[in-house]
Amino acid sequence: MKLKITVDGKLYEVDVEVSEPERAKPGFVPPIGQIRVPAAPTAPVAASSAVETVGDESKVCRSPFAGTVSRVEAQVGAKIKLNEVLVVIEAMKMETSITAPAAGKIAKINVAAGDAVKQGQILIEFE
Repeated sequence: MKLKITVDGKLYEVDVEVSEPERAKPGFVPPIGQIRVPAAPTAPVAASSAVETVGDESKVCRSPFAGTVSRVEAQVGAKIKLNEVLVVIEAMKMETSITAPAAGKIAKINVAAGDAVKQGQILIEFE
């Protein structure tokens, strides 16, 4: 039988084989629909590696994952549009473009090409 399973917001379709003795049990009902699996618990983050906090999250662009900055497309003072490419990060031999979450003006760039970044690290700050 096929099942659809959602893990951390990602949908997976899996084949499950149910043995005949299991099917023969009284009250056996094959699962229907989606099964939600809670995310695996994560270890607490040490204070030294904690992500920096800011008062207004709409004024920053954070790295969605750990990786290495391939290139910085943005420039301080530039006016940017929604979804404009700001930074390109490489992780696991794949490049991902990090785009502007909103239109605005670049106030500060916190990374350069070749920098290693952590998940949640602030890459760009906006005015």
